[in-house]
Amino acid sequence: MHRRTFLATPLGLATLAAPLAPARAQGTAPATTLLNVSYDVSREFYKDFNAAFLAHWQAQGGAPLALNQSHGGSSKQARSVADGLAADVVTMNQANDIDMLAERGLVAADWSRRLPDNAAPTTSVSVILVRAGNPRGIRDWTDLGRPGVSVIVPNPKTSGNGRYTYLAAWGAALRGGAGPDAARALVARLFGNVPVLDGGGRAATTTFAQRGMGDALVTFESEAPLIEREFGGGFERVYPGWTVLAENPVAVVDAVVDRRGTRGAAEAYLRHLWSPQGQAIAARHHLRPRDARVHAAHAGQFPAVRTFTVDEAFGGWSRAQRTHFDDGGVYDQIVAAAGRR
Repeated sequence: MHRRTFLATPLGLATLAAPLAPARAQGTAPATTLLNVSYDVSREFYKDFNAAFLAHWQAQGGAPLALNQSHGGSSKQARSVADGLAADVVTMNQANDIDMLAERGLVAADWSRRLPDNAAPTTSVSVILVRAGNPRGIRDWTDLGRPGVSVIVPNPKTSGNGRYTYLAAWGAALRGGAGPDAARALVARLFGNVPVLDGGGRAATTTFAQRGMGDALVTFESEAPLIEREFGGGFERVYPGWTVLAENPVAVVDAVVDRRGTRGAAEAYLRHLWSPQGQAIAARHHLRPRDARVHAAHAGQFPAVRTFTVDEAFGGWSRAQRTHFDDGGVYDQIVAAAGRR
């Protein structure tokens, strides 16, 4: 879990590395702090968004405010909040993690109706990153299940990225006309080709891009340009025929903001994600914005692709979680069967 702190006071804006506490400017009140607990590969987006929001907040006459961001595997992060990490807001990559917090009484039961677009200001899609020249000839999910192909995917038990990969392959098989048994067999072959299950998307990226393991990495579209930039190219993106639309939901952690008195700042922070500025920052970080005008302005970086949602293909995240990812679910059955072979 990694944190970064941003501080805004009437004297200016500074970026501080955690775990430093917010400084107190002479003659000002101590800064209120907000903690955004988020998924693994969103750190660069929120780094830029936080700076923009703090400048907006200050221009609106807001009180001194500091922002902390924490990143890790989505489900690990949600469990940390459930176990006492005092997040003011959660910004995840799957609704199921926020639903779990709602079941614990930390988030309002109607959290997804409190903001537009089912409280998901951005989306992405699952894509396949391959080595330059695509030497394995990988074009679709079925290719990831071929013998001898090595696939890097984070653990679906701890990572939203891993869950999306599993559901993308399963749902694409169904969209292509396969039945449930054939979809399950494809997913079993794909995960049988995974040599190591990292805890989150960023660790999986390191395994693939830095350690050189695997023929393919399944990741979010928004992560691919960062990988290409950070590791100097040598990769190609493959858009499967069908893929899953990853919706990135957000919510105020009611139990925390009411205790800390930070509801106003927390709600303003999340609302700003839908502002033209917030949407433009998202697009620059290769997240698909909800705002039609912003999307049109950046349309060239978002190829048209056939997508399905978890609601459409699996009856929603709660049902998908129970069926596939809870202890003893289909994913565990697949792993157990592979272990017996």
